[in-house]
Amino acid sequence: MTLGNRVRDQLGRITSRTPADTSVFVAPASTVPGARVGYDLDGRVPAGDPSTAWDRRRAEYKLVSPLNTKKMTVVVVGTGLAGSGAAAALGELGYDVHAFTYHDAARRAHSVAAQGGINSARAKKVDGDSLQRFVTDTVKGGDFRAREADAFRLGAQSVRVIDHMNAIGAPFAREYGGTLATRSFGGVQVSRTYYTRGQTGQQLQVAGAQALQRQVARGTVKLHTRTEMLDLIVDAGVCRGVVVRDLVSGQVWAQPAHAVILASGGYGSVYFHSTLAMNCNASASWRACRHGAFLANPSFVQFHPTALPISSHWQSKTILMSESLRNDGRIWVPRTPGDSRPAGKIPDKDRDYYLERKYPAFGNLAPRDISSRAAKEQIDSGHGVGPLSNSVYLDFSDALHSLGREAIAQRYGNLFEMYERATGEDPYVVPMRIAPGAHFTMGGLWSDFNQMTALPGLFVGGEVGWAYHGANRLGANSLLSACVDGWFTLPFSLPNYLNPLLGQPLPGAGDACVRDAVARVERRTAALLGVGGSQAASKFHRRLGEIMYRGCGVERSAASLTQAIAEIADLRAEFWDDLSVPGSGAQLNQGLERAGRVADFLELAELMCVDALDRQESCGAHFRTEYQDSGEARRDDAHWAFVSAWEVDGAPQGVADHALSFVRHAEPLHFEAVQLATRSYK
Repeated sequence: MTLGNRVRDQLGRITSRTPADTSVFVAPASTVPGARVGYDLDGRVPAGDPSTAWDRRRAEYKLVSPLNTKKMTVVVVGTGLAGSGAAAALGELGYDVHAFTYHDAARRAHSVAAQGGINSARAKKVDGDSLQRFVTDTVKGGDFRAREADAFRLGAQSVRVIDHMNAIGAPFAREYGGTLATRSFGGVQVSRTYYTRGQTGQQLQVAGAQALQRQVARGTVKLHTRTEMLDLIVDAGVCRGVVVRDLVSGQVWAQPAHAVILASGGYGSVYFHSTLAMNCNASASWRACRHGAFLANPSFVQFHPTALPISSHWQSKTILMSESLRNDGRIWVPRTPGDSRPAGKIPDKDRDYYLERKYPAFGNLAPRDISSRAAKEQIDSGHGVGPLSNSVYLDFSDALHSLGREAIAQRYGNLFEMYERATGEDPYVVPMRIAPGAHFTMGGLWSDFNQMTALPGLFVGGEVGWAYHGANRLGANSLLSACVDGWFTLPFSLPNYLNPLLGQPLPGAGDACVRDAVARVERRTAALLGVGGSQAASKFHRRLGEIMYRGCGVERSAASLTQAIAEIADLRAEFWDDLSVPGSGAQLNQGLERAGRVADFLELAELMCVDALDRQESCGAHFRTEYQDSGEARRDDAHWAFVSAWEVDGAPQGVADHALSFVRHAEPLHFEAVQLATRSYK
């Protein structure tokens, strides 16, 4: 039996491409020109009670003996919370792990940017919290477009995550008596968010990176810094390793493996102006997509309501201000459009605390999708504030008056300092100015309940995946999902995949699958260097971001999406006709790095717009203006209660007539513990 058949025989799953059983579920036809409907997908969730699905599945998993783990090679791409956790845990188990990051140190991964906290259903306060409430909040917050069983796993393992991260050194805030402190986040009415002031992601990342470095010192993990994954090694439809480029020397080389874990983050930086770091990109996940992994719900993008507004066209990114600020800050705009008085000169009667007015049950802690749409509505109607009238106020004057400056500084001091450094304004004296900004992607590579993609041998962890958050992620669930995947899911599911591969040799440098993968990278690099145009990749990226904000932003419509698809195709053609990349590939070349990432963005952006145009409903952050009830999202559960998992095909990048084709596969969603209902936060 070939390796590909052995994997399929073990899994009995999606790669068999069995046609849909129309007696149970019929996916709607696509109205997008060129898009086709594919097959139903089996998420491999154990039948029965979703609350016990993970425990039952974990008990079924096959194991790899401690005597054999060292014979199995695993590649981990990315060293954020998911990647560092998976690499450290697998290294502790004795596997031969290769971890790759394009940063100069593992701790520089973008998980450091998360600020406000990490959720857990530990229910240590007498406020009514429980595992069931956690799952209800998560499923409801995602507008019923996520797997219910995954939400139960997220909540159940959240207790272990807090205990584990506390044990390995995360300095969580504490109450006076020494117990761990919590606060509230958007979309919930309990206090379940654990935090380290306004730098929770940084402190968790430091703890995770230290655990990873321990395994590096033990010799179980080989850490490859300043190294970027550029392609996958695929043999007979099975992922067998990666091809990478040393960003300093330019050397391209292959690392075979028995399994690959992608933990490379999300794709929000496709919008150019985003809260993500400038180097964040989608190339690892897009390369996987071009090899047969499916991209699930790519149009589900979260725009964070408390980003800083754009102050100049030439600004390179936006800055995130933690959602935790909404615990004590009140959001408002002047009642009169165009009121240009300083905030301190506008009396309370002339202010509109619009979230408190529209959503009194949750107020300023309404979910992110709702809060961002409400802010955009105020800005578009002429109530925006600031020099460009493109923001709303986040005001701490009431909290400062009631709690005092010292208490506010203890909670948010580093955030206030960061805001003042970025804007020159003191938030202790004047309100902050905030606006929605591209932030987190709920969409990602489709995977089954075992975290394996449609490409056997390729697993996902963290934001690069899709399963937990549906159409809108609740605040403080991002750090949690990355930790759950890295520390408490993949170390269990991966051995089950590896068990029947014991004794299977890795492909060598002379094998066709390795030679072909390296050749693909070299051809693509040559194509980027050989355009010989006049415009840097960053100019195309900026223009792409403008198209995406305009056509597939906080709100989108059939007209805006159709126009965006056409504009993206034209921009992609111009990119391959007029790109300028100086230097060569045999050296440090950041222009080449950026060009490759933008080339992938130009393809991914088209699929995002195709998905948004295809899904004829509003849900969570996917807000189609044609499908609403007085500004609230109108779901269509009868037709769209499923995951859209897109297969992508087309000519390689740089080839003339570089058109893409898309096939939409579907995984139906079912809900037992949390019944389908229209969301209400009023």
